[in-house]
Amino acid sequence: MTCFPFLFGKKVSSDVRRDPEIDEGLSGIRIKVYTYKQLKIASDNFSPANKIGEGGFGSVFKGVLKDGKVAAIKVLSTESKQGVKEFLTEINVISEIQHENLVILYGCCVEGDHRILVYNYLENNSLAQTLLAGGHSNLYFDWQTRCRICIGVARGLAFLHEEVQPHIVHRDIKASNILLDKDLTPKISDFGLAKLIPSYMSHVSTRVAGTIGYLAPEYAIRGQLTRKADIYSFGVLLVEIVSGRTNTNTRLPMGDQYILERTWELYERKELVQLVDISLNGGFNAEEACKYLKIALLCTQDTPKHRPTMSSVVKMLTAEMDVNESKITKPGLISDVMDLKIREPKKKIGLETFPSSYNASSSSDSQGTTISLAASSAATTSTFTLKHDQSM
Repeated sequence: MTCFPFLFGKKVSSDVRRDPEIDEGLSGIRIKVYTYKQLKIASDNFSPANKIGEGGFGSVFKGVLKDGKVAAIKVLSTESKQGVKEFLTEINVISEIQHENLVILYGCCVEGDHRILVYNYLENNSLAQTLLAGGHSNLYFDWQTRCRICIGVARGLAFLHEEVQPHIVHRDIKASNILLDKDLTPKISDFGLAKLIPSYMSHVSTRVAGTIGYLAPEYAIRGQLTRKADIYSFGVLLVEIVSGRTNTNTRLPMGDQYILERTWELYERKELVQLVDISLNGGFNAEEACKYLKIALLCTQDTPKHRPTMSSVVKMLTAEMDVNESKITKPGLISDVMDLKIREPKKKIGLETFPSSYNASSSSDSQGTTISLAASSAATTSTFTLKHDQSM
């Protein structure tokens, strides 16, 4: 089991000047602290030539640290009102847990008003910018590679959900938060929205946060967060990886725009193989591809308790466990996917933008908009109108 260092009061050792709010938040965490000068030198004065990503959080630069490590230097915008909270959350969650399928946090900079996270550099960007980029990438994802990516992400999530204590719910599993190393090994990134759930709690009530298209309906409506919300998001991601398509594409005919709905329709007609990415040119195991899509349907079922655990998902993906097709029911869907708003009587709920992964091309990338909004109570009837990013 893994325990978090901030639970045991370990100190951060540094002689640099820090923001008082951040200093208080970091008081129980052991982590390497870089000076602003060190990171400025590493990134060649944050040269535009070294910029590898930009989003609502700020910018990310490739850099070479003094010890020779190549790093992704994630500079949070000083204008972000949510920056401090997310900065601390990301450090708290990822500071000392390690897994092959998670990004590695080298350290941070808290000098003056600078808030910077330093991660290991991943050569091949994200799934959003490669596999789902619509032919704008030089990488080719054969079927075996896609299988390895699906299994790797599932193993990373199973580690967060079941092995780490307290359990971690990521809350923003999506293609732009799955980064790829030189061997196309997937790494889950961006823990700014993560929540800790102690093993004795069934759920936590929280404001709704995540990305349109990946949000589990029961979480979006009631704000009751469980690990099953991540499992729903993973199911959507699984369909994207098999099909090579983003979860929503308003340029397609109406019946094909929303990939989860399309998956269910093809499943009912026993024609799931039609959803497999045509760029594979038939070079895939049809039975295995259909099995993966059935696992995705299990993960996205409307009733959260019917969704499998991530450890069970890993076993199904690796053929250690059979897929019980009799348990598959219709996925949970929010049908009118046009600009997520919640309308409650006599009450307006504001939207707040949260950061995307360090390799996202913009704050509203092709994977949709990451949002946070106050959760409605279970007793309140809410009307959802969802709008997906029109650039897709």
